[in-house]
Amino acid sequence: MQITAAVVRSQGADFTIEQLELDELRHNEVRVRLVATGICHTDALVRDAVYPTPLPAVLGHEGAGVVEAIGDSVISVAPGDHVVLAAAYCGHCKRCRRGEMAYCENLFAADFGGRRLDGTTALSKDGEAVSSHFFGQSSFATYANVVEESVVKVNPDVPLEHLGPLGCGINTGAGTVLNELKPEIGSSLAVFGAGAVGSAAVMAAKVADCAVVVAIDIHDSRLELARELGATHTINSLTEDVAARLREITGDAGIDYVVDTTARPELLRQAAEAIGVRGTIALVGAAKPGTEVAFEIGASLVKGWTFKTVVQGSSVPQVFIPQLIQLWQEGRFPFEKLVQNYELAQINEGFADSKSGATVKPVIVF
Repeated sequence: MQITAAVVRSQGADFTIEQLELDELRHNEVRVRLVATGICHTDALVRDAVYPTPLPAVLGHEGAGVVEAIGDSVISVAPGDHVVLAAAYCGHCKRCRRGEMAYCENLFAADFGGRRLDGTTALSKDGEAVSSHFFGQSSFATYANVVEESVVKVNPDVPLEHLGPLGCGINTGAGTVLNELKPEIGSSLAVFGAGAVGSAAVMAAKVADCAVVVAIDIHDSRLELARELGATHTINSLTEDVAARLREITGDAGIDYVVDTTARPELLRQAAEAIGVRGTIALVGAAKPGTEVAFEIGASLVKGWTFKTVVQGSSVPQVFIPQLIQLWQEGRFPFEKLVQNYELAQINEGFADSKSGATVKPVIVF
């Protein structure tokens, strides 16, 4: 069948809107008519070849839509079901078998390979292969053949146009707090970077009843929004000494938990200086390969603190995404305040607005 999709054809190039051919479903796939899909920083990293995916490609990995058809081995959804699309995982490696899908041992092949396991791609144009199955989905398109592992069935009463961002960015920020860090009631938590991922972490910290929630960013507009979402304090890292302000906020006790979405070495160093005894820093931001950060050993040793990396919020999407929807329905997780809608033809504008800070979470609505 013919579909409309946003295609990136060369490193760093703008997306072009094209008509492509979508092939037949495989036995383990679900055909989804996309209603909305979020724009994520990871899409920009792949567009710019920081993370490799064969080009030309259809990216997009925060889809939400309606099931049109299913392969003969699919059992979790049926035609007509409303679904959110999340990252793919193999389902059979040691980590997947332990319920740690975010750390799938075959993650790069499943999410960045641009092909099915048999080497085929679902997308083409005039005989030219176009990479598909980005994060199992390639949702910058009107339709997608999606692996069953990426599909999360949701209540049809929830508006699908709101749900796209839950598949990656919102899941990552909230999951890092609620699934991985699990902060105690009354603890302190700082978030470096108040974009979509960081904003989700702020909201999750409020859900977890943290007493001190600090948002750190360079955009005052994002810091104002973070206050609205639950931050008790904000720091503009362009104009303030972050480590000194964190010590001031915590009365020199140090911060208990840090979520870093920036992957900037100078900020991670400041986080290490401000972390409290037995505190934990969780890095979720992506950086260019080869990026390194240095920590001072002496002061670090006596704190007994932990540095860890977190992927996809350590979430099982089929479990955690419905939980986030419940929190949203209860008014405790108002992620819709982050969203600005764009048409597919405006996709490059959405990426530009995300980079400039004009929009926290751009969402393509079909």
